[in-house]
Amino acid sequence: MKYCSTRGGLSELNFDDAVMMGLAEDGGLLIPQELPSIREKLKGWRSLTYQDLCLEVTDLFVGETFEKSELKAMIQRSYASFRTSTITPLVPVSSIHVLELFHGPTFAFKDVALQLLGNLFESLLNKKGERLRILGATSGDTGSAAIHGVRHRKKLEIFMLHPFGRVSPIQELQMVTVTDENVHNLAVDGTFDDAQNIVKALFNDVEFKKSQRLGAVNSINWARVLGQIVYYIYAHCRVAPSAESPVIFSVPTGNFGNVLAGYYAQQMGLPVEKLIVATNSNDILHRLFSKGEYHQDAVQETLSPSMDIQISSNLERYLYDLCDKDPTILYSWMTEFQASGKLTLTGNHLKKAQAQFEAVRVDDEKTVATIREVHSKYGYLLDPHSAVGYAAARTISSSSPVISLACAHPAKFAAAIERATGNPPPEPSELDDLRNRDTRCHRLPATSEAVRDFLEKTVYK
Repeated sequence: MKYCSTRGGLSELNFDDAVMMGLAEDGGLLIPQELPSIREKLKGWRSLTYQDLCLEVTDLFVGETFEKSELKAMIQRSYASFRTSTITPLVPVSSIHVLELFHGPTFAFKDVALQLLGNLFESLLNKKGERLRILGATSGDTGSAAIHGVRHRKKLEIFMLHPFGRVSPIQELQMVTVTDENVHNLAVDGTFDDAQNIVKALFNDVEFKKSQRLGAVNSINWARVLGQIVYYIYAHCRVAPSAESPVIFSVPTGNFGNVLAGYYAQQMGLPVEKLIVATNSNDILHRLFSKGEYHQDAVQETLSPSMDIQISSNLERYLYDLCDKDPTILYSWMTEFQASGKLTLTGNHLKKAQAQFEAVRVDDEKTVATIREVHSKYGYLLDPHSAVGYAAARTISSSSPVISLACAHPAKFAAAIERATGNPPPEPSELDDLRNRDTRCHRLPATSEAVRDFLEKTVYK
C-alpha cells in the first residue's frame, strides 16, 4: 500500500511516512494510491469482534510497516479503555439503528480513531528513535480525544488549539484538566476555522514543520480516517440481512472526515445505498451537495458546536476523487476557494456529487424537537450532534436499514439536553469529577505568529 498527495507533489509513500507527515508537504492531503477491495471478505467478517475486524481492515493499509501480530497488540491496547466490549454498539431506536460511538475515554467518537493513532505514533517513534510534537485544532471533541490518546507518552508532545468560549463546558474541562507536562492547551480568540487555518499555515511552512518536528492528529492525518472506516463495516456486518444487502448511513458532520470514512468504505465495496450528510445551520456542505455552492459564510454558534465549521478540511480528499484524481484540477479548485471563499460545482461534477451524497440541514429548533421527541417516545437520549443525524435519517424513505451515527454522550451538552427535555442529562462520574481538578490553559490571539512563538518558546524535556 502506497500513499500520495491530492496536490500531486508526493507519491509512493509508505504508511509510516504518511502517518508521520500528517499534512502533505505540498499542502495537499495524503490518500492511498489505490483502495483495497473488501467485497469478497465481508461474508467472512460478519462474525468478527470489533477488535478482530479492525485488525483485518487496518492490515490492508499498513503495508510492511507493521507485522500483523504487532498491529493486533496495538489494537487490543487501543480499545482496552472502552466501556463496552463491543466498542461501537448498535441500539434500535424506532426504525433507525443508532451506532453509539461514544464509549471511549472522552465520551466522543473521536476516541475510536485517536486511541489507535496514539499507539501507532508511539510504536513508529520507538522504531525510529525520534520524538514528535503534535499540533492540532479542535471544535470540541478532537482535542480531548487526542490529548487522552497521547498523554503519558514520552516521545509525544501535543499542542491543541480550541476556539475560546466556543466549546461546551465539559469539552473544555476534558482538555484543560489534563496537566501532564507534554500537554499544552491553547485557547485562541476566534472560531474553529481560525484555529484550523493557523494549524494549516504552520504545517505549510515546511522548514518550521521540520525544525519543530510537527505531526498531525486532526482528520488531515490519514490514520484518523482509516480508524473510522472500521465502524462503518462493523455496523453493516451487524445490521444488514446479508453481506450483499445495502444500508443507509446518516452522518452528522462539519469537517467531512466522518462521512468521508463512510464514502471510502463504500468505494472499497461495502454495500451502501446512501450517505446522508447531516449539517446544522453552518450548512456549507448542505449547500455544496444541494446546489453546488461551497461558499464560505460566517460561523454561527449552535447547540451542536463541534459542527460549527465553514471550511471542511477533509473535503479535499473527496474533491480529488470527484475530479477523477487530477491534481491540476484539484489544485485550481482549492486555490480558487482559498482566494475567494467560493468554489462552485456545475455540470457532471455536481451530478456525480449529488448521486453519491444527500445533504440535510437541521437547525437548532429541529435539533431540540428531535431530542425531546425521541426521549419522550422511545426513552433514548441523543446529544445535539447525534440528534442532527437522527433528524436527517428520518427524512429518508427506503426499505434498507438506516444507521444513524451517535457521536457524543449527551452529558457533554447538558444545556441543550435540559432545554429539550426540561432536565439535565445523567452525568457519568468521570465527567462530574472534572470540576474538582486543577486546570492549565494558555489564551492566545488567533494568529499563526502567536502560536508559532509559543511553540518555539516551549521546551519539553
